[in-house]
Amino acid sequence: MRQEEEIMSVLRSKVALITGATSGIGLAIATRFVTEGAQVYITGRRRAELDTAVGQLGPAATAIQGDVSNLDDLDRIFERISADGRGLDVLVANAGGAVGPLTIEDLTPADFDSDFGINVRGTVFTIQKALPLLREGASVIVTGSSSASKGRLGLGTYSASKAAIRQFARVWATELAPRGIRVNTLVPGPTETPGLKGLAADPAEVKALLDAEVSKVPLGRLGQPSEIASAALFLASDQASFVTGGELFADGGEIGAML
Repeated sequence: MRQEEEIMSVLRSKVALITGATSGIGLAIATRFVTEGAQVYITGRRRAELDTAVGQLGPAATAIQGDVSNLDDLDRIFERISADGRGLDVLVANAGGAVGPLTIEDLTPADFDSDFGINVRGTVFTIQKALPLLREGASVIVTGSSSASKGRLGLGTYSASKAAIRQFARVWATELAPRGIRVNTLVPGPTETPGLKGLAADPAEVKALLDAEVSKVPLGRLGQPSEIASAALFLASDQASFVTGGELFADGGEIGAML
C-alpha cells in the first residue's frame, strides 16, 4: 500500500505556485496538486474567494492576495514565499481574463490594456520575478487558450494575448534550459468554468453559448476543470522530464478538427 501511495503522490515534497487559483481551472489544478502531495501557494485578487478556496484545499495550501498585473503585488507574492524559506518546483502562470467579447469597432485602449495587462504583462513578470525561487529542474506551465489558434468573433485582444504568451514560453524554454527548467504551454479547449459562462452577454444566453462551444468539439462535450488539471499534473511531474517548449492541447480535438 505504501508503495502505491508513493506512486500516486507524484508531487510529494514539491512546492507549487498557481496564480489565479480561486475558481475554475486554477482551483482544479491546485486541488489536484494537493492530492498528489504538493504544498501549494495560490493567488487571486479577491480575499473572500481566496479564503473559500483555501478552505476547500486544506492545510497544504497558502493564499496570497494579489493582482499579477500589478508589479508591487507580484513582489509581495514572491517575498512571502521567500520568507517561508521555500523555493518553487512548479509554477503555473494561470491568471488571466478577457474583456468582451468586443469587436475591433468597439475596442477601447482600456479594454486592450486590460487583456494584455493580465494575460501578457502579468504572465511575463510572474515568470521573471519567480526566477530566483525556481529550483533546478523546475516546471513552468503557462495557461494558454485554444482561442490563440482561432479567429473568434469579438475575442481579438484575448486571443492575441494568449498567442503572445505561447511565443514567450517557447523562448523561455530555450533561455531557461541551462538550469534544467522546463517551460510549456497548457492549452485548454472549451471548459465548463465560470469564465466561459461569463462570456455570455446575458445569463439567459449561457446555454446557447455552451451549446455552440460543444458543437465545435469532436468529443461532443465541454472539458471539465479536473481534466485540464490532469494535463497540468503531467507537465509538472517527472513524467514530462523531456518535454519543454511545447504545447499540450487538452481541447477534445477542437484545434485538430480545424486543421
